[in-house]
Amino acid sequence: MNEIRAERWPASRRPRRTTGPARQSGMREHNLALALREIAFAHTPVSRADIASATGLTRATASSLVDALVGAGLVVESGPTARPRGGRPATGLVLSSTGPAGIGIEVNVDYVAVCVMDLAGVVRHRRIEGGDWRDVPAPEALARAASLTADVARSARRSGLRLAGAALAVPGLVQAPYGPLQLAPNLGWQDLDVLAVLRDAPDLPAVPLTVDNEANFAALAELYAAPAEPGAPRSFLHVSGEIGIGSGIVLNGALVRGRHGWSGELGHLTVSPDGPDCTCGSRGCLEQYAGLDAILRAAGLPAPRGTSLGGVSAVERIVETAKTADPSMLAALESAGTALGVALAGALNLLDLDAVVLGGAYARLAPWILEFVEQEIGGRLLSAPWSAPQVRASLLQADAAVLGAARSVVQGVVDDPASWVARVGA
Repeated sequence: MNEIRAERWPASRRPRRTTGPARQSGMREHNLALALREIAFAHTPVSRADIASATGLTRATASSLVDALVGAGLVVESGPTARPRGGRPATGLVLSSTGPAGIGIEVNVDYVAVCVMDLAGVVRHRRIEGGDWRDVPAPEALARAASLTADVARSARRSGLRLAGAALAVPGLVQAPYGPLQLAPNLGWQDLDVLAVLRDAPDLPAVPLTVDNEANFAALAELYAAPAEPGAPRSFLHVSGEIGIGSGIVLNGALVRGRHGWSGELGHLTVSPDGPDCTCGSRGCLEQYAGLDAILRAAGLPAPRGTSLGGVSAVERIVETAKTADPSMLAALESAGTALGVALAGALNLLDLDAVVLGGAYARLAPWILEFVEQEIGGRLLSAPWSAPQVRASLLQADAAVLGAARSVVQGVVDDPASWVARVGA
């Protein structure tokens, strides 16, 4: 188990959604969000006058809104800022590093992770604990997650942070944002109110809770971590490779969950109808060819349960073996990359996206699988000759899901600061 403090989280790269001031019902709530987004998305401190100029609000209204945001602990004054045309310096405004913070919780097959992200986007505390949670009763696994959450919550409060909520990432079909979890085949969970079970854990802090698929949260995290250069992909498929395989779909900067919130189950796309049995009950699913356990089996190595194989996780064992140029492992990785590329080409033909992001364990395996993924996409994607999608490793690797979960809480405050202002009585 480890802790990392004051880790930098990439600043939000989403474009400002300034639409002008509201004039009718909900005007103050709308304008609070308008003002806060101007501060949140700025690369340098902005002033009250800057907010008024950018939004069309009057200076008096902008100043009143900022006072409310400061009073609620969402914004702090950073000191004088230079005016572009000279004149008297204005007081700069930035997001508070001691205001509301979000907790991200991830329960996956071979680890539990928890982190706290402050409003300014800094990961302030984090815990990661390896283990084997396959077929472990949900109350036991979620009780361990609650215990780690309590640890980071205490650390966060000692740092002066106020917790706005927590979001749980799980590898399965889940109706976001409150559940239930329909199926998590690799955990052996089915038809479960995961948030109710989590709330029953005695250690869990009393904060609002939400839940979503881990691949959706990973895609959300990647969206906010994407480079800010013009033309950076706004539509992409984020593939989370672990024991299972999930994907998050981002279209024009927005996460696409599907009608029930169940989209993105790329790991259970059929690669071969006559292939091996899958944990989902079907046969020949992608994860039976490109999941971590499948890669180890193909290389003739035992699949570790959690970190039981000499304290080494599945991805670490694969990487260590691949670095020795072991022929069986290299062949297994080629096969996995080929199968993944076939599945991704089908998804891209259907969805017409700009890019594929290889996340989770695939980010670490990219040196060995990327070539074969690109080869299959290039040969199978109908539009490839005119617009070949970019394929790259994730910027966040295995941390994406837990970071995305925490980011969802923080972003909820940025999108609706009025609720937080009312909550703290500012």
